[in-house]
Amino acid sequence: MLLRELIEHAAKRFQEAGIDSAMVDAELLAGYLLGLSRGGVQSEMIRGAELDSDQAEKLTQMFGRRLSREPLQHITGVAFFRSLELEVGRGVFIPRPETEFVAQLAIDALAAAPQEKPIAVDLGTGSGAIALAMATEVPSAQIYAVEKSEAAFPFTSKNFAKYAGTNAILILGDLADAFAELDGTVWVVASNPPYIPSAAIPRDVEVKLFDPELALYGGEDGMDVIHKVSATAKRLLLPGGALIVEHADSQGKQVCELLLADGWREVVSHQDLTGRDRAVTAIK
Repeated sequence: MLLRELIEHAAKRFQEAGIDSAMVDAELLAGYLLGLSRGGVQSEMIRGAELDSDQAEKLTQMFGRRLSREPLQHITGVAFFRSLELEVGRGVFIPRPETEFVAQLAIDALAAAPQEKPIAVDLGTGSGAIALAMATEVPSAQIYAVEKSEAAFPFTSKNFAKYAGTNAILILGDLADAFAELDGTVWVVASNPPYIPSAAIPRDVEVKLFDPELALYGGEDGMDVIHKVSATAKRLLLPGGALIVEHADSQGKQVCELLLADGWREVVSHQDLTGRDRAVTAIK
């Protein structure tokens, strides 16, 4: 069977099912199977490459999984985040492109630290995306990360084993009482906590069906865990240290008000590259 025909058929089915990135996903899945980049797949399509029956069957099965709205990253087992290739699967939240912007805020704050070996903490690290971005991009820093989910932790542990080196430490635990030994010594606290209100239905089918509830829902108004992040960050940070917290695009005002009420200063709302409110920073 021609690779081009199989990909074009899958992309049409994906589009009919409401998958916005239909052709991209079809090409990426083919590339995963064949060990090619997306550009390599496109080159093979142009030259009329054919698949043998075994390859065609495997690719058809992968296309079927994506058609059922299983995330692309679960099928390939990999999520790309900045310069990282993170292992993901059922039970761990898939890092989103917009969180790369949040990681940049944390990296910038960490790089500006007055200490030679500043400390940063990632509260609710999930796959380890923000923590490992800080660890790899600011190698002079010491990074600590905590994850509560026992289902996510095996993925997180593998990602730390791959990227952490000696400057990142991961623990299983609750962010509310994590790292008491670091109280008053940390320069940056970053978090992408659960922030969807408990009665809300996620817009994306993939999120609703496959992302873990523990990583999504933040109580009745979505703010429960953000309250805990604020309290934990307050005890961890040095005076002048920075908090960076991600939130839903409709929660910027709420998060700013929460942090101001908790006594934070220089509370600033930040928009991501799409122009949506995405994160709030504050100084202790």
